[in-house]
Amino acid sequence: MKGLERRLINFKKPERKGRLITVGRVEDLPEGRSATVELNDGAELAIYNVGGRFYAIENFCPHKGAPLADGFLHGRIVECCLHGWRFDVGTGQCLTRPGCDIETYEVIIEDGLIKIKV
Repeated sequence: MKGLERRLINFKKPERKGRLITVGRVEDLPEGRSATVELNDGAELAIYNVGGRFYAIENFCPHKGAPLADGFLHGRIVECCLHGWRFDVGTGQCLTRPGCDIETYEVIIEDGLIKIKV
């Protein structure tokens, strides 16, 4: 598309292997908050608590590479702290630029533990 900046590549995006990773307890992430999840291999995810429901996305804005866990959360929408690009944390859809969607990851709550399927 003419006039759109090129999308950056996220070198810290987790490789999908179909495994569950425990990242913390439910009470560790209060409602309306986000956190960066660093995996053993250097990959990163952003996790959000929206009204008691947990969402995980790649921790990378395709515009300039800013960590989305540092963004501003408005309901299910996270706004990148650098240039204001907006993403739906439930679907990964970029609301700012078509075609710049990000990966989402399934979150499972089990016995009070937050687990992410990567």
